Amino acid sequence: MENKQSSSHDGTGAAGGRGGPDKDAGPGFAVLVDVVLPCLNERSALPWVLAALPPGYRAIVVDNGSTDGSGMLAARLGATVVQEPRRGFGAAAHAGLLAATAEFVAFCDCDGSLDPAQLAPMLTLVRSGRADLVLGTRQTVRGAWPLHARLANIALSRRLRRMTGIPVTDLGPLRLARRTALLGLDLTDRRSGYPLEMFLKAHHNGWRLAEVPVAYAPRLGKSKVTGTVRGTLTAIKDMKSQLDTASRRAQGGLSGGPAGDRPPADGPPAGRGARP
Repeated sequence: MENKQSSSHDGTGAAGGRGGPDKDAGPGFAVLVDVVLPCLNERSALPWVLAALPPGYRAIVVDNGSTDGSGMLAARLGATVVQEPRRGFGAAAHAGLLAATAEFVAFCDCDGSLDPAQLAPMLTLVRSGRADLVLGTRQTVRGAWPLHARLANIALSRRLRRMTGIPVTDLGPLRLARRTALLGLDLTDRRSGYPLEMFLKAHHNGWRLAEVPVAYAPRLGKSKVTGTVRGTLTAIKDMKSQLDTASRRAQGGLSGGPAGDRPPADGPPAGRGARP
């Protein structure tokens, strides 16, 4: 995460790092991955986040009611900007998914805590057919993850391991899967339960899930959810609803793998919930 500290994120559009989301644009430019970035007043982090996108990755910034000009700045920096007036992480994330057109879709926080370049090994797992959904398990530094949020995540991961048998350790915000498969999950949560609903429905449908360790740094700007006790409690309430629904749905058993044909796997499959 060293590049983050040396990059410019002054809100002017003069971003440091590896270039912007449109750096490969031109004749014959093909987008391999659409990166959905739910955004609510993230002006200070946007230049660095957008500059950190690898070649072939397109930023879809979903402005979820920002009042600091985040949407206009993102557009000026070359991102595709989608307006989603309904407040809620799920509302913003799903609006980005619906706007995506690339074969693969990733989700990433827009606050500078995660380097989008870390999506590359996750893409390799899905593209090769060794996993259907890859989650980034956060390797944090001091001050990046509030204690109450960390404890809530530990408790949730423990319950998910008991419920699904998948050795998940972190229901983190960095994740990647095929677009058509994600749309086939018919995700309905529009608040904090969206990532959990994705995980649970993926498991219910027999997806192969894997984790990849990713660096997690202190965010830029003010947290809207896990940085506050109130936000964390709201997230817990939303996730409890998803867990209750999944418990009822589990009575029906698995319904098969994700929609669409999978490519031949390069090597042995990761298996359901196995780490690569």
